[in-house]
Amino acid sequence: MRALVTRLDSFGDVLLAGPAIRAVAARADHVTVLCGPLGAHAARLLPGVDDILVWDAPWVSFTPAPVGRGEVEQLIDTIDADTALILTSFHQCPLPTALLLRLAGVAHIAADSGDYPGSLLDVRHQRAQHAHEAEAALDLAEAAGFPRADDGRLRVLPPPGTTALTGPEPYVVLHPGASVPARAWSRERCAEAVRELSTAGHRVVVTGGGGECELTAYVAGEHALDLGGRTGAAELSGVLAGARAAVTGNTAPAHLAAAVGTPVVSLFAPVVPAERWRPYGVPYVLLGDQDAPCADSRARNCPVPGHPCLESVTARDVVAAVEKVMVAQ
Repeated sequence: MRALVTRLDSFGDVLLAGPAIRAVAARADHVTVLCGPLGAHAARLLPGVDDILVWDAPWVSFTPAPVGRGEVEQLIDTIDADTALILTSFHQCPLPTALLLRLAGVAHIAADSGDYPGSLLDVRHQRAQHAHEAEAALDLAEAAGFPRADDGRLRVLPPPGTTALTGPEPYVVLHPGASVPARAWSRERCAEAVRELSTAGHRVVVTGGGGECELTAYVAGEHALDLGGRTGAAELSGVLAGARAAVTGNTAPAHLAAAVGTPVVSLFAPVVPAERWRPYGVPYVLLGDQDAPCADSRARNCPVPGHPCLESVTARDVVAAVEKVMVAQ
């Protein structure tokens, strides 16, 4: 049996699909992951994945390209699967993907759908209302005939050694950036947290992508090691695996930390529900006002002056949370 699992959005979303992908891999002879360009690096880290197809779906991307018939036909011609699992967030519709898979000849398709699917789905599953994204994916996989194969926690392939980058353990990682501005703690608050953590006796490593070097340099200052722009996805997993705790917003490194078993202090802006997107399967502390006016707005830029849901969090709150999750580890 050749299986296809689709998760078309971001890096963190694909990581959260990992337990369901392993469930499919336990029963299928070959597993292909169809993902968007933002999720491809995550898919390459997941156990159970034999092949990856990358496609920028025009109904998912924040900056979608015009719909092109040639690109769609090429995707349809490339897909080779007997059965497919379409994984989506609670607010997304799986039916455009299902239509393409049906045109590609996929015989059995399962998805969560609140919309009437006609002949597009063989398994129309209803997700639990408040389920975490990882749990919802596992539930759908089981409904499609792929029961849990293990403990269901997030997992990635063994990370590379990164001592040459980080220096010796122990250390705490602080990741100040976020894929969506509304989910980021201010750089001033992050720099304060680095100073407070250092004063409390913690060695701090600051991480960030290639476009965040100015941010990480500011946050690290003279008190932390700045690894901004120096880690790809695999290297970042190694850096996080060596950390005693990770401090980050609701963004991909929170889920990558959970996938390598590192406790997380989550600076969680409530623009999306924490019950669905919180760190999964590891000790964590959630910081931020979850009842702020922006709650459930899915805003990309904070609609409330001063960003109070996160700016109300202090550096001392972070130090206390770090020490709490390290004890719980």
